Amino acid sequence: MNPPEVVALPSADLLARSIAARLVTKLVDAQAARGSASVVLTGGGLGISTLRDLRDCSARDAVDWSRVDVWWGDERFVPSDDADRNDVQARAALLDAIELDPVRVHAFAASDGELGEDPESAAAAYAELLSAAARPEDHAAAPRFDVLMLGVGEEGHIASIFPESPAAYEDERTVVAVHGSPKPPPTRLSLTFPAIASATEVWLCTAGASKSSAVAMALGGAGPIQVPAAGARGRSRTLWLLDRAAASRLPANLVRLPLA
Repeated sequence: MNPPEVVALPSADLLARSIAARLVTKLVDAQAARGSASVVLTGGGLGISTLRDLRDCSARDAVDWSRVDVWWGDERFVPSDDADRNDVQARAALLDAIELDPVRVHAFAASDGELGEDPESAAAAYAELLSAAARPEDHAAAPRFDVLMLGVGEEGHIASIFPESPAAYEDERTVVAVHGSPKPPPTRLSLTFPAIASATEVWLCTAGASKSSAVAMALGGAGPIQVPAAGARGRSRTLWLLDRAAASRLPANLVRLPLA
């Protein structure tokens, strides 16, 4: 497994634009190689800013969006029209502005959906979607996503895998229901480490000085139970995309500053 790579941009705004540009390139390359592409989206301030920048970027039209599978790393288990849902925010930021194939947009079930207020059933249903999309050559219970994007919390959480939580210990299921989340809302759905590890590339995207301790711990040898971001690794590449504030506690020789 290749060691993580770290790239730091001067500001959060430049970081979001850089991630959007990287994503276009990655999806175009994947479609050129296989005819289709897949991405796992993240929410949060930086994740949604990236989608808005992608919407406003003329290069977005280089991607054939009808041949892109869209997944999510986690979701708040709330009603389908709740503004807290990652998919609602993603649709407003980008997805409603591009020509996606609705069959290839894989949102988590909502609490007012056909599965009802049963997060365990919702998690199992998403796991079934992942399994159905996986190919024999993926050798996993989830597809080999081209890019899986993750935000990083101040305490090092990724998706809805929080430190010392049951989700952090899960090593078999690809999706779990999360109860008693330390961040509201308390009930969530989340990919697990096995699902994350199925991705070709994992991008950990975060900005701000408040994230610098978590970044330093994750890249400094912390365990994934205590700092879940430390356990997010892609099959071929693990890329940390930071602003300089988030990277401020890292050794200088670990960080590339492309716009320095």
